Amino acid sequence: MTEQTPMPEDKHRKRMQRQKSVVDTAIEKAQEDRGVVLVHSGNGKGKSSSAFGMVARALGHDMQVGIVQFIKGAIPTGEERFFSRFPEVEFYAMGEGFTWETQDKSKDIQATEKAWAQSVHFLTHAHYGLVVLDELNIALKLNYLPLDAVITQIQNRPPHQHVVITGRGAKPALIEIADTVTEMQDVKHAFRAGVQAQKGIEL
Repeated sequence: MTEQTPMPEDKHRKRMQRQKSVVDTAIEKAQEDRGVVLVHSGNGKGKSSSAFGMVARALGHDMQVGIVQFIKGAIPTGEERFFSRFPEVEFYAMGEGFTWETQDKSKDIQATEKAWAQSVHFLTHAHYGLVVLDELNIALKLNYLPLDAVITQIQNRPPHQHVVITGRGAKPALIEIADTVTEMQDVKHAFRAGVQAQKGIEL
């Protein structure tokens, strides 16, 4: 392995000054203050984990948070157990479980519709500063909800409300109206090496 020669102090300082100038200019231009829509998609791990990290951040700013989990609900999770302790968080795990486990499309659709009704409640009240719609992308991918109605509801939410939507296979129309979109890439996963889902990691 070849050791890299450390950058001279004066060259490093000039590079950081240029970088600071670029960052400061970008910050100065970003003057709009409003709620944003974030979409976390892709096959990699971390979509929901990132969303719940933002829940913790929102609580640090004394925000009221509404969480609805689509699909999930059959198995208690660490995030539900933890965030349900906070009076500022309303947490609804309303899914019947993975679709390959339920094998009952009509029941899954019914559960999804109930979860969406709760989501609409959050999306129509400015009291909630952050709304997390966990695995909504999956419900939309399976056509369990009308995409146009979902997008309209999200666009008509209170002006300063933030929304985080997770799940694989995000619809292009949803990506189009989102402000920030992150695609999680699956590089390697312990499950494929025979490691079962672990508490604190997947559960």
